[in-house]
Amino acid sequence: MDLVGLSLPLLLVFWQWTTTTGAAVTYWTYTGSVGQSKWAEYFPDCGGKAQSPVDVATVQTQYDPSLGPLTPLGYSQHGNKPFSLYNNGHTVVVPLPGWMGLGGLPWQFTAVQMHLHWGNGAPEAGGSEHTINGQSSAAELHVVHYNSELYPNMSVAMTQQDGLAVLGVLIETGEEANQAFWNILNYLGRIRHAGQSVSIPAFDVQSLLPSDLGRYYRYNGSLTTPPCFQSVLWTLFTETVKISHTQLMKLETVLYASKEDADRVVMQDNYRTPQPLNDRTILSSFPLESVKVYTAGEITAIVIGALCGCVGLAVIVRFIVKTIRFFKHLHNERVLVNSSTSSWDVLPSVRPAPVPRTKEPGKELKQDVALNTTSEPGKKEDPVPSSV
Repeated sequence: MDLVGLSLPLLLVFWQWTTTTGAAVTYWTYTGSVGQSKWAEYFPDCGGKAQSPVDVATVQTQYDPSLGPLTPLGYSQHGNKPFSLYNNGHTVVVPLPGWMGLGGLPWQFTAVQMHLHWGNGAPEAGGSEHTINGQSSAAELHVVHYNSELYPNMSVAMTQQDGLAVLGVLIETGEEANQAFWNILNYLGRIRHAGQSVSIPAFDVQSLLPSDLGRYYRYNGSLTTPPCFQSVLWTLFTETVKISHTQLMKLETVLYASKEDADRVVMQDNYRTPQPLNDRTILSSFPLESVKVYTAGEITAIVIGALCGCVGLAVIVRFIVKTIRFFKHLHNERVLVNSSTSSWDVLPSVRPAPVPRTKEPGKELKQDVALNTTSEPGKKEDPVPSSV
């Protein structure tokens, strides 16, 4: 959330705060000598224990059934008065009218402004400030509110622990253009340089939000830019909104962080990296779905187990194939043995008829002699009667 773009009067308040506290510098950037790694040296709150943004590890969130849907108040009642669009050198800002507010929170909150954060157009490069399970989105929209029930104005509220409430909307790219975002993107060419502003037609602010305002993450954090006051009740919606690649490219390439009379510095990568969660708990308005998020060690074990399983399966398949081949071979041998016959059985039509046996004269004579020798000696043989 960009403090510098809250409003022109608030810029003066911020300048007075930095000078009266004796800060060495009031100018800051996202990189370089006064980049985010150096913020804590000049803005002590930036080194606090409850900084934003954070990475939302979904398995570590805690379900809170008391968190109901948020209710935008007056977001669609923009009236006839035009909005203004402002390049503050860090982002593009749309100040919001005071009749807009937010219901569904412990106190009444009044809208102040909204702004965007984005990347540099590189493939797979992120641009959002918050991340979900380590994954960033292409861009992020913030809608800022102050606690108007407890504090008289934004400048007082932003220094109090319960002073601000910010809606975070993660933005992804899709094939179709998001018509609601053209209300902002169409006018970026008129505020290309830092310090420039332009009037734009009023529009329905709620059209920029996700359709499901009942599923979100909630935690206590800070402004994401200096002075990093830890005064923000964050609501990060789980449903993302989509803009086209053309719209994202326009957001990433049209604006300059430099003034018109200075060397041009393209306004890109205007997001803070996730900060340590420390002892904070991120609440969710919905029960955690039964989705297991594995650690690197668990993933390695799963991969190794899968490879071992594949090897084991291959061994089993090979054994089955060899067994099938063995029994098939054995069956073929049995069939071959059972079907083996002589060539005569195979060709019975050419088998010669059996030849009758004939008595050899010598053998018949020897047989008669042998029979005669068995007769009693001296006994005369009876004559064989002739046939009648």
